[in-house]
Amino acid sequence: MIVEVMEAALGHAYAVAGRRVEAQRAIDGLKVAAKRRYISPYSIAVIYAGLGDKEQAFAWLNRAYDERDNRLNYLKVEPRLDPLRSDARFTDLLRRAGLLP
Repeated sequence: MIVEVMEAALGHAYAVAGRRVEAQRAIDGLKVAAKRRYISPYSIAVIYAGLGDKEQAFAWLNRAYDERDNRLNYLKVEPRLDPLRSDARFTDLLRRAGLLP
């Protein structure tokens, strides 16, 4: 899990730095690893959020919700997801995850 978290952090850093190729490589690497072991969809979502790809970010966050990924507990405070907060889908996800009344 530590390697996954670090790969997601690096992928997000590449994304926000405009290094799209490296960010996509991080996503691809996590997807390949997911064929062998559990990889949190949340990890992939944060990279897509950094890339500004809201559709993919929400697709992966919804997948995390469907899988009952415990990392969704960080939704309210995760700064890497700030670009998604103004979207109504984010508020809906917070409610579904039980983080809003």
